[in-house]
Order: sequence, then C-alpha cells, then structure tokens
Amino acid sequence: MKIAVVGIGVAGAYLMNRLSDDSDNHVVGFERMPKAHHDAVCAWATCQNVMSGLAKNCGLNFDQYILHDGKHMKVDLKETNGTRDNSIDIRLKGMVSYDKLKLIQDMIRGTKVEFGRVPKKENLESDFDIIIDSTGFHRNYLPKPKKEMWIPCVQYKVKYDNDNTPYDDFYLQTFPSMTGYFWYFPLENGYAHIGAGDFQRRQNNKFVDQFLKKHKCEVIKKVGRPIRISPPVNCEPFTDGRKTVGVGESICTVYPLLGEGIIPSTWCAELFIQQLHNNIKAYMDVVLKRFRIYTI
Repeated sequence: MKIAVVGIGVAGAYLMNRLSDDSDNHVVGFERMPKAHHDAVCAWATCQNVMSGLAKNCGLNFDQYILHDGKHMKVDLKETNGTRDNSIDIRLKGMVSYDKLKLIQDMIRGTKVEFGRVPKKENLESDFDIIIDSTGFHRNYLPKPKKEMWIPCVQYKVKYDNDNTPYDDFYLQTFPSMTGYFWYFPLENGYAHIGAGDFQRRQNNKFVDQFLKKHKCEVIKKVGRPIRISPPVNCEPFTDGRKTVGVGESICTVYPLLGEGIIPSTWCAELFIQQLHNNIKAYMDVVLKRFRIYTI
C-alpha cells in the first residue's frame, strides 16, 4: 500500500515510524518546512507515563528525551476585576518537558521524508493509495469542518541566563473570567517555552509582551498559531470521500480544557494504524468513541 503522510509533527512522525514497520507499505512523508528549519515550537510539556508507552511503540526510550521533571506547578488565578489574586501550588508527578524535535527526528529516522515540500493534492492522489492529513489546524487536504471553535495563541522558545530564570518549575497564570491562560514551561540550560491563549483575544499578546519586558531573555523563535479546540464530533468530515483521511489535530483531537494535543493526536495516529485495513467508517467510529469525553 502506498501511503503519503503530510505534516511531520509528533503524530505524523509516529505514523511514519509505525507504518514503515510494515514491509507491505510504501510510506512517504511530506513536511512544508525545510529540514534545516524544521522545529517544534509549540508546548513541550506532557505526561511521562503516557508518552513512554507511545515512544516504546516506536522502539524509543522516552526517558532519554526528558529535559525537566516537574515537581510542582504554581497557578496564579486572576479575578475578573483584576484586584485580587489567588495562588495555588500543585504537586506534580510525571509532568515533564521534553526534547520534542529530537523525538520527532528519531521517530522518522530511516524513513523517507521530503522536507520543504507542499505537494498538490491531485499529484498525491495519482501517486498514493491513502493520503494522511496530519497538517494540524490547517487540515490542508480536507474540507472545512462544519462546526469548529478555536483559540488564538502566541508561543515562544526563549533563553535566559541560567541564574536569571523567572521560575524553576512549571507556572500558569489564568486570565480574568478564565478566558485563557499564560504558561511557562522550563526546558534545560536556561531555555523555556512560554505562551498564552485567550478565547476573547485580548490578553494573550498583551500579557506575553509584558512578561518578556519584565523578564529579559533571548527570543529563539516565535510562533502565532490558532489551536482548534472543538471535539472531533464537530470536526467532521474526517475524509474527503476519496483518498484523504485526517489524523490528529486536523480532526480536533485536542483536549479542549488545556489545548493539549500531543498525546491525543498520537493516540489518534495509533487508532488509524489499528484500523488501516478496515474501512474509513470503522476508523471514524473508534475516534469518536475514544474522544467522546471531549464533548463534555
């Protein structure tokens, strides 16, 4: 079977690794970014236990990618009028930040990925039996969802002097009326991932700009991107009715409360692999069942 995987994030890389294990498959990946600029700026925090199992499926030891093992997370809660703050400290076990780009690179090692390419759909349809759209929010090869909700986010990878980091562990600050939150995820050697998302589109850029002015750092990379937080049931169709099928964030496998999509999208990729030789409806059914809780 000839399979094209378009979009090489974590879910796309997982698909490349697992599908290429089957000698009956001819799998080619396509990534719009050039190899030298392929990066993973979006949030690098995840659950160690779950990601260990998924990495093991790819023959990898997830512990080798951990950058920071969280012990606690401070959460500052902003009141609606902004006059009173409450803080809570959450003890952590198994929440880690990790080298996302290295994990992706190791997942696709030995597979065929064409970087710096955005192939036309008609060309893919002539060359492949299945086209997997793992392009995330943009779902470039799928019809527009019938119903969707998304939140704008701004995200940075930054570098502080080792003795001048703002926090030594995970940190969140909610925005008034709980319309979104700011996050700070430590990586290693003074590096951190920071960002914010806000339903009302008022606080994210404003708060991050203020934070950057207060805590001087070197900005390594900035990305402004929306995150789709609709549940999969509101993100149909999952297919174009021909050869293309969506996997991961392209079909809304993002935990809506937190905007976290790394684990859900990789779960979705595994569901696709399990249903590869069944019909598309079987895949759709298991996805909707697995992520039904996201509609609550």
